[in-house]
Amino acid sequence: QVQLVESGGGLVQAGGSLRLSCAASGRTFSAYVMGWFRQAPGKEREFAAAIDWNGDTYYTPSVKGRFTISRDNAKNTVYLQMNGLKPEDTAVYYCAADKHGRTWYSVNDYDYWGQGTQVTVSS
Repeated sequence: QVQLVESGGGLVQAGGSLRLSCAASGRTFSAYVMGWFRQAPGKEREFAAAIDWNGDTYYTPSVKGRFTISRDNAKNTVYLQMNGLKPEDTAVYYCAADKHGRTWYSVNDYDYWGQGTQVTVSS
């Protein structure tokens, strides 16, 4: 069992930056693919970014070049640095862990989820 706790959300003006953190419990953090998803009001949860156990990273096109995912296995933590934020980035952001390493973009392939942190970008 893995427990995930996100932090770092908040209100920011367009063009600003935020850094989300996700602290994970458990001793096998380095073996998980870690992902960040987001869900805007009235919309489905969607993939934002992922990082596998080799440190390879994956991004949805709308955030590529603005967001950076990273992980610190010694601290059992994954980060999402978000720069150049836009109003359309407003959503609840969720951290997730995939113990099987299937696809890195499918909600259905992740086994554990955090409670989410709100990110609001004002225009």
